[in-house]
Amino acid sequence: MASSTREFYFVVHFLHVLLVFGIVQSKDSFSEELFIKPLQGGHVYNHFQFTTTWETLLEENEFIHYRLFPKSLGEVLARYSVQELHLSLTQGVWHHARWGYPVIDAPTGAQLWVWFNRDTENIDQTWSELTNALSGLFCASLNFMDSKSALGSPAVSPRLTFRPSGAANEYYSRNSSYLRYAGMAGENVCTENLTPWKKLLPCDSKAGLATLFNAQKLYDASYHSLGVHFRPICMDSSCNSTQVELVQSLSLVFDPSVNNIGRQDWSLRNIYKSAVKNACPLADSSNIYVDLTYNKTLYHFTLKPEPSRFEQFRRGQVKHKFAIYDMKKRGKALNIVAKYNAPIVYKNIKAPQLHVHRFISGFGQESGGITCQLHNTHPTQNLTAVYLDVLPWYVRVYYHTLKVKVDGQDTKPLHSYYTPGRDRDRSYVLELVLNVPANATTTISFKIEKALLRWTEYPPDANKGFYISSAIISSVLSNAQQYTATPQFSSKIISSITDSSTKEFFLRIHTEPLLVTLPTPDFSMPYNVICLACTVIAIGFGSVHNLTTRHFEAIDPSDQKSILTKIKDRLFRLFKKKQSDNTSDDSQGESKKIR
Repeated sequence: MASSTREFYFVVHFLHVLLVFGIVQSKDSFSEELFIKPLQGGHVYNHFQFTTTWETLLEENEFIHYRLFPKSLGEVLARYSVQELHLSLTQGVWHHARWGYPVIDAPTGAQLWVWFNRDTENIDQTWSELTNALSGLFCASLNFMDSKSALGSPAVSPRLTFRPSGAANEYYSRNSSYLRYAGMAGENVCTENLTPWKKLLPCDSKAGLATLFNAQKLYDASYHSLGVHFRPICMDSSCNSTQVELVQSLSLVFDPSVNNIGRQDWSLRNIYKSAVKNACPLADSSNIYVDLTYNKTLYHFTLKPEPSRFEQFRRGQVKHKFAIYDMKKRGKALNIVAKYNAPIVYKNIKAPQLHVHRFISGFGQESGGITCQLHNTHPTQNLTAVYLDVLPWYVRVYYHTLKVKVDGQDTKPLHSYYTPGRDRDRSYVLELVLNVPANATTTISFKIEKALLRWTEYPPDANKGFYISSAIISSVLSNAQQYTATPQFSSKIISSITDSSTKEFFLRIHTEPLLVTLPTPDFSMPYNVICLACTVIAIGFGSVHNLTTRHFEAIDPSDQKSILTKIKDRLFRLFKKKQSDNTSDDSQGESKKIR
């Protein structure tokens, strides 16, 4: 018995050695990070980021021997020849004018854009199969991104907005035929999306920063966004060799005053009902960053316990200061507490350099318009921006009504690309290159016509309306004021600290989604007609049925008896019945005596 036990532990230890080192050692790494930033309006922004890198090729026969990289996702990426993938599932709207810029910006609902490999034969068919596979993997309605119905969102291939964020040659980056993009603003996000997402992590939610994932608290947030981002990246500055990078992100915005009876103090235990228990054993690094850039200017709070270290750095023209907690060195549970020295006095919030607002104009259910305002708050710096708007086929765009104005003065876009839609087949795509002057508001507007759908194409809640995905604005900033995104060469938040040489910062933001009411039939009329028709049929059929099935007998009115006669007859019958019962009892008694 003892020898068999020793053999068992020897086999387990041997398999562990093979798993960790392997016959050919697997060159992959995993890091987990949490970025906490108090926002100007009193909210607290938390961004979880889990980064896995793997030195392997994107070919299907090379995407094997998984260790830290999730196998379920890796097999899908290899099977459908994915070069680069970006998926987001978001609940709520990010308010750029009040909160600044997030680490990874995402629109409300679901968004997916994918670059396929150059050897992909039928990209449309591959896109259809990929969306169905991802739909099952993340328990989301991504399969509707291939549907051409009224509820679906067919994929498009924008020319300028999306470029590969990873390693790619120039010819491939400019050929948008390998790109597919789709968005679904009406997609609901809940725990059934969170569960498969966190199962892709090497430690799941059993250890590390993911132990904070309390679903009940996560979905109490004002903003919640899940992200999965896959791309190839360079291993060195010369980019002679590449590796793949997978980033899983979770962005949350909380209002601490809601649970603290008006107090601004916050802590991990207060927000998540738990502290960070430990670091993930498989992670090379496990850090928590608290942004102290505006501490003692806009607000004043102290942190407990003391951070492992402080980092001050300059990014662009802005100085930043981070408090860093190293969970690998700490070795025990951590509950970060921020105690404010005085109540916050809310003032006018300083908006970032570029923020946008999009809304529907007009009235009625037949026609209207869409307007988007781009605000450049910088006093001297002009911006060049790319505006992308993808509209479903049932919102027909009148391109000749397109107007671009700067503070009320007409102007023209630098370039424009327009793809007309086709009913039940293709979406409308409008892509503009604009000059956004400093300290001015650039307004884009155009007229639309709302189509009348077939009665079978309306959803059960037709009077609620139909969602239109957010518009996308891309630009390049020269300063990093309220800018928190990571540099392009690395997705790790720690790389922002060493990113002192970058002078330009790429920005991609999304507008609010729109809710459009289409011409809707009165669906109560079929119900009324059915009720009326059934009533008439019931009355007519009932009368005919009674006439044909009942047996009728003629009665002489002279034979009718009075009430007194009926009572006498009733009493007589009762007396007669009682007398017959007594006679039967006497006869039974005599028969017993004879026996």
